[in-house]
Amino acid sequence: MEIIPVIFKYFITLLYVGSTFFLSYIGMKKTKDLKGFSIGNKDMSPILVGITMAASISSTATFVINPGFVYNHGFSAYLHYAVAATLGIITALVTLSKGFRKLGAEHGSLTIPHWIRHRYGSKMLGLFFAVINLFSIAFIVLILSGCAILTSDLFGISETLALAIGLLFTFSYVLMGGTYAHAYTNSLQGILMILVAIILFFSGWEYWQNGFFSEMQNISDNFASMYNSVPFSKTTPLYYSFFSVFASGFLISFALMFQPHILTKVLYIKEEKDVNRFLVTTLIVGSIFTLMLFVGFYARFEGLEIGRQDRVVNDYIKHIYSSSIGGQCMLAFIAVTLLAAGMSTLDGILVSLSAMVVNDIYLPLTNKDDGEMSAFGLALSRYVLIAIGLVAFALAIKPPLLLGIFAQQGVYGLAAASFVPILMGVLLKRKIPTFIVWLAATIGVGGHLFLNLYWGVKNPSVSSSIAMLVSLGITLVLLAITYQSNKE
Repeated sequence: MEIIPVIFKYFITLLYVGSTFFLSYIGMKKTKDLKGFSIGNKDMSPILVGITMAASISSTATFVINPGFVYNHGFSAYLHYAVAATLGIITALVTLSKGFRKLGAEHGSLTIPHWIRHRYGSKMLGLFFAVINLFSIAFIVLILSGCAILTSDLFGISETLALAIGLLFTFSYVLMGGTYAHAYTNSLQGILMILVAIILFFSGWEYWQNGFFSEMQNISDNFASMYNSVPFSKTTPLYYSFFSVFASGFLISFALMFQPHILTKVLYIKEEKDVNRFLVTTLIVGSIFTLMLFVGFYARFEGLEIGRQDRVVNDYIKHIYSSSIGGQCMLAFIAVTLLAAGMSTLDGILVSLSAMVVNDIYLPLTNKDDGEMSAFGLALSRYVLIAIGLVAFALAIKPPLLLGIFAQQGVYGLAAASFVPILMGVLLKRKIPTFIVWLAATIGVGGHLFLNLYWGVKNPSVSSSIAMLVSLGITLVLLAITYQSNKE
């Protein structure tokens, strides 16, 4: 009878792979140039784009990595990711989506650096943001490594081989269809992710019946605490104060919406009236995805001893579902869905980065006009995609032990640099001096890296949030001075 779970495992995997390539083929037929590869032809449903956005925001971080933070740090980590982060995401999308889409549509922007170049009238500023957006490769490494762990356990192969298979699969379907492949496959992946988030949430229903908060206290008072311990010690948790739990979670999640594969989703939408439907879909689906964080609690309540943060979800589902034939089939379904969750963000990052390297690095450096780059730009973006894959593979073969922190160091640096330029660019209608934008971006990324790497602020969300607040404060002072000078 044990053959049944094996057959089901391969069946569900082949079904997912086949469906993905079919959707990518449909996308490929619509992708004719660099614009179509980057943001599509503005003919996608706002609901489809909303599911795509939610899946891109959540992905491996929510489905594989962040439950590990909850497992290690308890209630404080849950509040950081489920409450503060969700509020930051909602605020950013509601506040900025319409203004960002409108300005992007007016200038035909394909990427965030492209948008910044048009907003501030500076090719060099756009080039700078294109270069620092390469920090996103840290997140690619996180996703590839997380997916490799799942694939290795599911099929009993080495993590290196699993890494290579995952890389080839994702890059091949993205090469085919670009944004359309990303959006169409994300709709499939998003539906699977909704099912699994609900299934895993109810897998620990007994703990709710017994009194969930009491279960947390049974682990320790520290585990059940809103804040634990003090900062700047190797032995203390990451979430030790209102700022580290709530303020930094809100600020960094707000700024993370400025990643190249996220805020650009609003550029897929043709009409402003469709933005509200897009937002509602994103928020509903994203809220369901946060149910995955409870897996961190459940794994701790089960008494599982798990050394690696990125293995918490994997080890929990094996513990719960591996004892029966039906459970093993469920295990295979969940494992494939967790892989799909990783792919849902990975493909979006790959599309954005490859388009950005061509549109925002190659074009400015060669002084070529956008019009010269239609067919050639599409081909070049695909070659760039292959190069990014090789670099990511080399980094992911031996990833850092604290993979979640490694990814946050890079991606949060990008968020800190983008925070003020995009926020001020959308909210203010006046012309903003370019030197202020340069200074704000430099303080954001430089301050984050200095605090995190040299000043002992170990939580990347705290270091980036401090840098963003300093950057915003200096920017507001300079804007007030320049505004007064112009009036005089």
